[in-house]
Amino acid sequence: MADPLPLPGGLLLRECRPDDVAQVGALLAERGEPEDAEDHRLVVTDPDEGLSSCAVVVDGDRVVSTATLLAETVRVGDVVLPAGQVELVATDRAYEGRGLVRALMAWAHDRSAARGDLLQVMVGIPYLYRLFGYEYAIDIPRARPLALAPAGAGALRRAGPEDAGVIADLQAAAQAGADVAMPHPAARLRWLLTHEASTTWVLGDGEPVASARVQEREDELLVAETTARDEADADRLLHGLLGLAGGRAVRVVDRPWAATGRAWTDRLGAGPESAEQYYVRVADPVVLLDALRPVLDRRLATAPALEVPELVLSTYDRSYRLAVTDDGLGPVRTAGRLPWPGAEGGAAFPPDLWAALLLGPLGITGLDRLYADVVPGPQAEALAALFPPLTADLLTYYLPW
Repeated sequence: MADPLPLPGGLLLRECRPDDVAQVGALLAERGEPEDAEDHRLVVTDPDEGLSSCAVVVDGDRVVSTATLLAETVRVGDVVLPAGQVELVATDRAYEGRGLVRALMAWAHDRSAARGDLLQVMVGIPYLYRLFGYEYAIDIPRARPLALAPAGAGALRRAGPEDAGVIADLQAAAQAGADVAMPHPAARLRWLLTHEASTTWVLGDGEPVASARVQEREDELLVAETTARDEADADRLLHGLLGLAGGRAVRVVDRPWAATGRAWTDRLGAGPESAEQYYVRVADPVVLLDALRPVLDRRLATAPALEVPELVLSTYDRSYRLAVTDDGLGPVRTAGRLPWPGAEGGAAFPPDLWAALLLGPLGITGLDRLYADVVPGPQAEALAALFPPLTADLLTYYLPW
């Protein structure tokens, strides 16, 4: 990272060092969950991430605040975007209210931008990360209770490091049906196979044919990140998971686009109705929109014709223009304020809805129903095809409850 950054009060923001690791783990365990210390240890000792992925604020030799930036990829259609995920954020109670998290988030965003990330995705405390440029944009799936069990049998075994490649392939197949997907990087998959907070189980004595990540509580089993080659293997997997449950309640994070979802959806009851969403930060909408032009071009090819020479998108304070050509949309160029883009056949939305528009489950039509300042304009039918509702499957350290 750059040189250590002095902060007010004699504090210093710098990269984590080997002799900081124990202090960081203790701080994370105190302010979060005991498992967070293990998460951090696995990150900073991994060759793909390492100590440089973590920053600390120190008061002398004392670690008083910390944050970690993980490397991710987010697939939208067939376009893969480099991304970052900020996690493992904590501050000593005695040092709260001094802007330390703000300084650490700036470090994370600068580091993320320097390595070419086009967005950041994270799970975090409600509202707080809005202060740092994030918006709620992508639904977190909720766990649904198992209401009807299948007949049959399935023997599971705990996954080991030798299974990582096959599990990654199974996950890729499971995520293929989602419009937006974030897989586990190879590093995190390695960590999860040795993690104590959750267990990955596989079906198959040799090469796995199905898998699930399981978190156990005293009275229930949470089943997530499920994969299977086909619906028959999915049922065998579920039967094996019921054996693990030993009579406890089972809740399942549904993946309707995967083999497990197709096999199990009718067996699951209703999940919670409260909204849970991932935070997303779009630092530069021009770069992101340009990266997504191949996806937009494919949508444009089957959309109602745009009866305008340019696709005009206004965020009121600024406008974004893409020429409409026979070969698709041209590069993004920006212009000034455009409060009424409808006069040019354009659409308008506030600047804090970029991620919801490009990655979210509502599309421009759904956002129009919720927000008075989302205006699809006179080309609404074509805009609905260009910016449709999207399904998403994001894998992180943390499992949805």
